Amino acid sequence: MCGIVGYIGKDNAKDVIIDGLKKLEYRGYDSAGIAVVRDGILEIKKHVGGIENLENFIDGDNMESHVGIGHTRWATHGAPSDINAHPHASQDNTIAVVHNGIIENYQELKQELIKEHGINFKSETDTEVIAQLIGVIYREKKDLTESVFAAVEKMRGAYAIVAIAQEEPDKIVAVRKDAPLIVGLGRGSNFVASDIPALLKYVKEIYLIENNETVLITADEVKIFDENRNPVNREVFHVTWDADAAEKEGYEHFMLKEIFEQPKGLSETLNRRLDADGRINLEGITLTKEQIEKIDKIYIVACGTAYHAGLVGKYIIEKIVRIPVEVDVASEFRYREPLIDEKTLFIAISQSGETLDTLEALREAKSRGARVLSVVNVVGSSVSRESDDVFYTWAGPEIAVASTKAYTTQLMCMYMLALYMGLEKGSIEMEYYDKFIEDLKNIPAKLEGFLKNTGNIEAMAKRLYNKEQVFFIGRGLDSAVSYEGSLKLKEISYINSFAIAAGELKHGTIALMEPGTLVIALACQDFLYEKMVSNIQEIKARGAYVLAVAKEGNDAVSEQCDDMIYIPDVRDEIAPLLSVVPLQLLSYYVAKERGCDIDKPKNLAKSVTVE
Repeated sequence: MCGIVGYIGKDNAKDVIIDGLKKLEYRGYDSAGIAVVRDGILEIKKHVGGIENLENFIDGDNMESHVGIGHTRWATHGAPSDINAHPHASQDNTIAVVHNGIIENYQELKQELIKEHGINFKSETDTEVIAQLIGVIYREKKDLTESVFAAVEKMRGAYAIVAIAQEEPDKIVAVRKDAPLIVGLGRGSNFVASDIPALLKYVKEIYLIENNETVLITADEVKIFDENRNPVNREVFHVTWDADAAEKEGYEHFMLKEIFEQPKGLSETLNRRLDADGRINLEGITLTKEQIEKIDKIYIVACGTAYHAGLVGKYIIEKIVRIPVEVDVASEFRYREPLIDEKTLFIAISQSGETLDTLEALREAKSRGARVLSVVNVVGSSVSRESDDVFYTWAGPEIAVASTKAYTTQLMCMYMLALYMGLEKGSIEMEYYDKFIEDLKNIPAKLEGFLKNTGNIEAMAKRLYNKEQVFFIGRGLDSAVSYEGSLKLKEISYINSFAIAAGELKHGTIALMEPGTLVIALACQDFLYEKMVSNIQEIKARGAYVLAVAKEGNDAVSEQCDDMIYIPDVRDEIAPLLSVVPLQLLSYYVAKERGCDIDKPKNLAKSVTVE
């Protein structure tokens, strides 16, 4: 969750770190802080709230230094406050530490440090335990790298740690265990961070740090060690993202920018996998015809928005490939003895590729013999590196906490994977395949056209923003999309929002329908259209206010509704690529009307790297 940035080199560390933290604020914005070694003295400045609060607190002090570390926090242990903000220091204020993750045995270590070393703790965090532990060890070893090694041997949990020492201002030491960490390679300077966007402005060459590795960083050198302290040789990873992609480029919010980037993301995701003949090229994915024929079950496992993409994936894979698919929430998957073996294809979906619940589910599946294919947006992420095969979404950096373009590109991957497997397995004919691919090719242009006229959605938001309870309904694939629409609304507007399959209304939920209740109804499946119209009539009879989303030409529903949004006419199977977009926009404009912090909704973070 939390964001980490470290710098050592010729420039002023404070400027680099603050800039990097701004790029990582989507990882947490409960507090922020920075530590530097200036003129031989360790200095720490930190403040509750976002990066802007920290900048105001520093108030013009350039903190001139060539080494430093910074942190933006998503609170786990200890409430958001100045004292709980990172960096944390050792008792003698000579060691500073920033941390992303959880130290599971921190209470045990804390009591040991209190009883045996007389440490007085200032904060409620598990992170301070790390700083104090390294500080105690450092008194004896007088070497930061060795002290970090020794501290890690005592800690249990999932974390990334970065530390500096007052007495060794020429080095930064970092450790990764189940939390993302990268090292940026500059000229006469080097960097460390949680995510690529923090470094895009400065470097394009990085090291992807693996689990249980420790890194010693100086201005001129980077050394990587495994858990046994053996040196590790690592290939340089070249980042292809453009630095401008992580900027707003004139949009008021990143979320709005990313909604409007969806045609490009869909086009990129599709066209990178199509050859000149329109055949899907799964370069880097080694699923052969023989292997596909041996698969008797598919598990799709993910969290949040990615889980909703999995619901669409289940529908389309079962329809096209004719293999049973289960979709599971990653946080629950490994606790129920899943029935997995070597005939199972396990599909992990994750925007960041660092979601810990998804990683742990992936590892559980691998331990049981399953083949693992991941759908991820971030090249070189943990999920991608631990998978047998990787399907990249090519959405580009997604900065807003509420995911939009990652979701639609994940759907595109699901369609392409299903078509590839179906053709190889022989469950679909070439004619069906060719027509489906052609329809997918047309989606970016259709979506681009839709996005040129969104004023009606903004006007609806102005009328409806004060609702405190909203229901989303749909059938078939529309039901899957309704879950995503509901999540978007609650994420950024804080409205109590619920999604339910329309046919289930009469089994309880219709009791909540009363005059003025807002219901958003998706009616984008032609073969279920009449049934959806009937469901809408049922709730209108109870006085509900209905906003419907339907395809152009399906006018019967408008007679039953208070508001309408029409999407371009497409085949039922790929309607989710379009129908989710007005729901994203409506959520955005409602949140804007309510004065919410759209890109940084309260209590949330972009990448969930804790359980």
